[in-house]
Amino acid sequence: MTVLVTGGTKGIGLAIARRLAPVHGRVVLAYHSDEAAAEAARAQIAATGAAVDLVKGDVGTIEGSAALIAEVEGLGHGLSHIVHSAAMIYPTTLLGADLVRFRQAVETNGLSLLYLVHAAQHLLGRGSSVVFITSMGARIPSANYGALGVGKALAEAIVRYLVAELAPRGVRINGVAPGLVHTTSVAAMVGGEEAAQSVVDRAARSNPSGRASRDADYASLVEYLLSPEAEFIQGQVIAATGGVGVIG
Repeated sequence: MTVLVTGGTKGIGLAIARRLAPVHGRVVLAYHSDEAAAEAARAQIAATGAAVDLVKGDVGTIEGSAALIAEVEGLGHGLSHIVHSAAMIYPTTLLGADLVRFRQAVETNGLSLLYLVHAAQHLLGRGSSVVFITSMGARIPSANYGALGVGKALAEAIVRYLVAELAPRGVRINGVAPGLVHTTSVAAMVGGEEAAQSVVDRAARSNPSGRASRDADYASLVEYLLSPEAEFIQGQVIAATGGVGVIG
């Protein structure tokens, strides 16, 4: 079975790909521009014994998403599942935003889910699953988070509306919201690696579960949602955050 992981060469997407690779046997990692990170990710996944392909593209446009899916189809291995983890980081307030960049970010972080599923619908058969990686920022507004949070909230709405069209085909779609993880995206959002570590440490101290997020917390949930055992779970956005957003 082939799993496409967008944003799969860094951070949360890569952690998910590492988890899924031994289970599904073949993953396709989609990335936007960082060639060095893509090759490093390919080596990591290959070390698990799974087959791995890289595809480069821009999911933030209709044409880019269609081209990416066409390239995946051209590999000749089919497509069983999609994990959509790609994101565009544009730290900004709403009123201070460059609206052209803001629109691009919202399209990449939100509408791209529809673009990908629309392009891949002929490849997704009964038993296929789509998992969108969202963010608690879609429900807990914070400074400079608007371009990501608004886009993710849009995609969460798309998840719910797609259920009515995908479920009769035997295709599932759900979302997963990981807790705060120290990634390059978080560093870009808060102003650097040192600031990111400080934010993650502070979040761990205030988390109701008493610790920081681990890769297994969200990657195991994605693994489950792709499994046949999750066939009756549809249109849900599940938070793996240790209680953040639920308690205080």
